Amino acid sequence: MLANNIWTLLASLFENVLFLPYDFFRKDVSGWWTSNVISWVLILTGFVALFYWMGQMFKYKREGKEDVA
Repeated sequence: MLANNIWTLLASLFENVLFLPYDFFRKDVSGWWTSNVISWVLILTGFVALFYWMGQMFKYKREGKEDVA
């Protein structure tokens, strides 16, 4: 019974809280640019993380601390 309550809680969290921005864009916005804002934010976040990670990798390679196993 407890496992069922946990899954119900997770479903409620996603449906009622985390998907609210998607519901707004699906119902109230008709422009292509505004409806894809969340996708652009996720892509931008991914690129920022990629460039940060690559910078850290180059820093460790310059210092000679990289794992060469």
